[in-house]
Parts: sequence; C-alpha cells; structure tokens
Amino acid sequence: MLKNSSRAQPDPALRHTMPRRRLGGAALAAAFSLFALSIAWHEAHEPGVPASDDLPITQARADAAAQAPNAAPAGSAASDLVKRGEYLTRAADCAACHTADKSRPFAGGLPISTPFGTIVTPNITPDPDTGIGQWSDADFMRAMHEGIGKSGERLYPAFPYTAYTRVTEQDVLAIRAYLNTLTPIHYTPPANSLKFPFNQRWLMMFWNMFNFTEGRFVPDPKQSAEWNRGAYLVEGLAHCEECHTPRNFMQGLKTSERFSGAVQAGWHAFNITSDKVSGVGDWRDDELVAYLSTGAAPGRANAAGPMGEVVANSTQFLTPVDLRSIVVYLRSVPAVSGGETRPRHQWGNPADDVTALRGTTITGVNGAQLFLANCATCHSWTGQGVGASAPGAYPSLIHNTTVGASSANNLAMVILHGVDRTTTHADVLMPAFGDHLDDEQIAAITNYVTKQFGNPQATITAGQIAKLRTQQ
Repeated sequence: MLKNSSRAQPDPALRHTMPRRRLGGAALAAAFSLFALSIAWHEAHEPGVPASDDLPITQARADAAAQAPNAAPAGSAASDLVKRGEYLTRAADCAACHTADKSRPFAGGLPISTPFGTIVTPNITPDPDTGIGQWSDADFMRAMHEGIGKSGERLYPAFPYTAYTRVTEQDVLAIRAYLNTLTPIHYTPPANSLKFPFNQRWLMMFWNMFNFTEGRFVPDPKQSAEWNRGAYLVEGLAHCEECHTPRNFMQGLKTSERFSGAVQAGWHAFNITSDKVSGVGDWRDDELVAYLSTGAAPGRANAAGPMGEVVANSTQFLTPVDLRSIVVYLRSVPAVSGGETRPRHQWGNPADDVTALRGTTITGVNGAQLFLANCATCHSWTGQGVGASAPGAYPSLIHNTTVGASSANNLAMVILHGVDRTTTHADVLMPAFGDHLDDEQIAAITNYVTKQFGNPQATITAGQIAKLRTQQ
C-alpha cells in the first residue's frame, strides 16, 4: 500500500489548496535564499580576520609526554606533531569518555546518562571497521568543529563539539595524528538507548540553532597572551563549561550562568567563578594550580569522582604555563553567587563522640557509631585526618569543600563509590562502601559528617541515596 500511495490522485476537494501551498513553499525558499545571500555578502565585505591558527595563541608543548612507540623518529616533524597531539588529547581529556575498559583504551563503550536516555561513546582508535581508521582528516575536522559524523549524521552534544569548535585546525590535526598512532582495537560499543523522538539525529539541527555557534577561538587583543591561552583551554580543549555550567530545558548551556556549577550524573560540579563565597574567588593562585595538578589543595578540597578523573587523566599533565593561564582566565570570569552565605571550606569542628559513645548501648542506625567503625581509621575520630598536607595524606573533613557544600550529594557519592586518583604526586585510594552499607547507613554517615564537620544544613535521605546508586 505504501508503494502505491505515491501514485494516488489528489482529492478533487483539496486541489484548490495545492497551488497556494506550492506558492507558500516557493516564497519560503526565496526568503531563505535571500537570507543566505545576505550572509554571504556580509562575510565577503567584512574586514579580514586572520585565520585562528595564525593568531598569537601560545603553542601547547608535550615536554613531559611519552613518545608513542610507533611514532616517527625523534626530531622529525611527524614526531613533533604526534607528541603535541598526545599533549592536546590529554588536555581535552578524550580518554575519560572514550575508555570504558582500561584494557581497551579509546575504544569507547562508556554509557552516559542524559534526561533523554543513554548515549554510549564510540570507538576512536584507528581500527578501520569499528573505529575511525577510515575517516579522513576532513571527516575528523568536521566532527570536532561542526558535530557531524563521517556519514553526515549529526552527533549528540554529549560529545562536546560545542566547545571543540573553538580549537584551531592545526591542533585538531595534531590530535588526529596522535590518535592514528594508537593500537587499533576491533570493538563495537553497544548502541545508544534514546527515547523517541530524541533518537532522531536530524532533530539536532534545531538544537544547534539555539545552543551551538560554530567557529574557532579568536584571541582578545585587549587581554594578555596568558589570558588568551587560558580562555582557549577552558572554553575549548578542556571544555570546562560542559560540567560547570547549568543547562537549559534543551540541555544546552545557560550562558548567563557560566561556570556557576551544575549537577552531572549525581555529582555536583562546583561554582568556579570569581565569587569569593560560592566560587573560587578567595582561593590563592598556588592553591588552584595545586588542585589541578595534584587533585589536592590542603584546607580547601580534594578531587573525587569525575573531577578526580579529570586531574588523573588530564590536568596533571598540563605544563605550568598552561595551568597558570587557566588560573588567570578563571580569575576574570564574572562572579555568580550560588546563594551560600559562608565559603564551603570554612565549616567544621573536631569531634569527641568516641568518648561519649564509650559504654553506651547503640540501638538503630547511628551515624557517629558508623563513622567511628568505617571512617575514623583514616580520617581520625576527630575528623582532622592523618598526614596533614603530605602527599597521599588522609584528608581532614574539617575545612573541606565537599563536606561544607550546601548539597550532600558529593559526600554521599564519595562514600558510595570511593576515590581512586593516581597522579605523579600520590596514589589516593578510598574504598567504596556502597556494597557494604545500605542506603540508610550511608545516609546516616553522610548526615553525621555534614552536621559535625561541615554544613549542617546539608542533609540527605535514604531514598536519595538509592537514586544516587543508579547514576552512571
């Protein structure tokens, strides 16, 4: 029946409407053509802007990166390109999303939860059948800059092309050159699981109209080279906004609240604007650099969850120049208040519950008892930690930004999933208690810790713990 439907004659009662529809369609096409021509005319007559690759952006270097085993001989142009590409790939933290199994690096398969369903990351090794081995440089460039795949399919913004569009062509090609040196892995990740109509990729053209501006980063001549380098990294390669900026109902970024914090898969990516209460405005430069390079800023914060992975996979490898540039740029981000009245690191007092509990019969679920039984060995029963600021120290829960946050989510997620952060600075390991304690017990420990050592207004229920367990 469908095959014959194209041959069916129009209903005579509707024939008089068809010319009008054709006329309306022609008028719309003509209007669009005029609009396109006007854009082309303006592009042709605007003052020339040099290509982004020619602008004075400090070039990234991979001085500390290990050379790929199958790269060209040392000192050659090809080797330098691959070496630089490795550095840039780390700056972009590509491994975080494209590695679900450490035995299959860059082979994809990581499920990413969205309000519209689950997106599974693709294989980006040079395997010709399941990876990007048959992609041309132009294909790769179009994916990075425009969010369009090799076959013309529109990519979902879980892949941050909205940020990568700012990366220069030469840096994109350097990343491509490095990816070409990876061991090809023949692996096809599972398919996406998206609800209708969100599984229709062509609809992304409408999403892009409201949430995506294609174009390379253009340095601000009024700012220093250091600021411009920081902006290039934060806004482009490092795509910091993807986690630290709230999203609108379409899941696009709220540009009016840039870097003011957002929740991703249960984790709260905190406010990193220059606000001195809610953000990082009163952090010293060396504290910010230490946090990005080691994951620890004593008396401030210790990276865990997705941010711990960012430090382990990416920011610890950045050069001191790039780290300072990021700090310089973040200092200039307009302050956005998160509503807090007290900085997150200024909460807490030592506990003395171990004395009060001696000889006491405990009934029911008791947060203090659970803390002493599961946490005090490393964090001390007073909550002051062990090892002070030494590398690998067990951090204090007092003056700790995770414990002093207005939401208890991150603390609960750390208790559920633990911490595993490896850097050149230290191997940091906290065991996960999600398999050993039930929702009520984890809620009790979390509420005890926030009440005693952090923000007492941050509480959580067993039901909320149950929801956090399901987050990918």
